[in-house]
Amino acid sequence: MKFVVDTHSHTVSSGHAYSTVLENAAAAAEKGLQLLCVTDHASSMPGAPHFWHFANQKVLPRFLHGVGILRGVEANIMNADGEIDILPKVEENLDWILASFHEPVFTPTSREVHTQALLNVIHSGRVDALGHLGNPNFDFDFEQVLAAAADANVLIEINNSSLSGSRVGSQPRCERIAEIGKEVGVKFTTGSDAHFAYDVGKFDSALALFEKAKVDESSIVTTSASRFLDFLHRRGRAPISEFQPLR
Repeated sequence: MKFVVDTHSHTVSSGHAYSTVLENAAAAAEKGLQLLCVTDHASSMPGAPHFWHFANQKVLPRFLHGVGILRGVEANIMNADGEIDILPKVEENLDWILASFHEPVFTPTSREVHTQALLNVIHSGRVDALGHLGNPNFDFDFEQVLAAAADANVLIEINNSSLSGSRVGSQPRCERIAEIGKEVGVKFTTGSDAHFAYDVGKFDSALALFEKAKVDESSIVTTSASRFLDFLHRRGRAPISEFQPLR
């Protein structure tokens, strides 16, 4: 199994990452990636850029170092109502929206509140994927949320950084998420969650988890550029003409 799309990467604009878009794209090319999503933290995260940063991503070329660039964001889940911190007028200009819990924005509370927040995010129709759900600080009802994500065609991320120590305690939870997700028909995505260029396209831990859980390659949209672009089309995203040769 080989992953050719990285759907979660950060640049210096996130405030606590250390590489530029160009440096990340060069690293993606070295790893043999075909597509890279730029997903800096949305504005509620301490140190994150102003919303103009996301509105202005139209200036990014569609290809850098031969790698297709998708204009995206890692939005913050704000509350139990499932609100995210991206304005609809900005959202219209993005190719990809990943939503995640972050402790500085959403103080961990209870399993019930976290579950309700995730269900409301899914039902909002505004997000394409949920990020690093293995975080033990944000327990939730796996069966209920994963079934809802499968029904709504929202991807579940297996975050390589979580499995490599950034969110201690994520490993067994991610394994269970993969197992239940497989049972209920979830589609998965893979994110390096790179905060430095060397980690772009790093999926060794995610690969090992998928193999252990016996998740079929066809259920992971990042194993093929065409599979990923087809997913975006099914989500109602406008076709990106420059990426047509990748389909």
